[in-house]
Amino acid sequence: MNIRQMARCAIMAALICVLAPVSAPLSTLVPISLGTLVVMLSGTLLGKRDGTLSVLMYLLLGMAGMPVFAGYSSGLTVLFGVTGGFLFGYLPLAFISGHFCEKNDDLKSMITGLVLGNAVLYLIGIVWFMIYLNAGVGKALAACVLPFLPGDIVKIAVVCLITPRIRKYLNK
Repeated sequence: MNIRQMARCAIMAALICVLAPVSAPLSTLVPISLGTLVVMLSGTLLGKRDGTLSVLMYLLLGMAGMPVFAGYSSGLTVLFGVTGGFLFGYLPLAFISGHFCEKNDDLKSMITGLVLGNAVLYLIGIVWFMIYLNAGVGKALAACVLPFLPGDIVKIAVVCLITPRIRKYLNK
């Protein structure tokens, strides 16, 4: 890994740290956060390895006590709490979106990677939620998927629109 790659990873981790705490609490215990938007960008801009590394740095900073999780929270209690599955799900989201963008640099591949990455994020988050709260599938879907689908569709569209523009500057 060269200096440029390290700097890009650090910048994306910092951007996740700045935007992920910006959230809207819901009655479902899982807040709407801008974190997924930046995690998707990390994957599409940096690729699977560096995008995932950026997310890992973010998670480690939050685990160490920096208030970078939704609602400016931090620590192991958040990371292993009811929303922990979604936080850990950021790792495959960045990896999968990065993988598809590395293989083919076209809109179809990007959308495929982002949709699949979000599906894995949802799956991990739902299973974690169900185990943590001893909840059924219906309650988990109502709390962890349905309120988030419209916003995640918008986030995917935004990532697809801005990734090619940002890449032009990154590749100079």
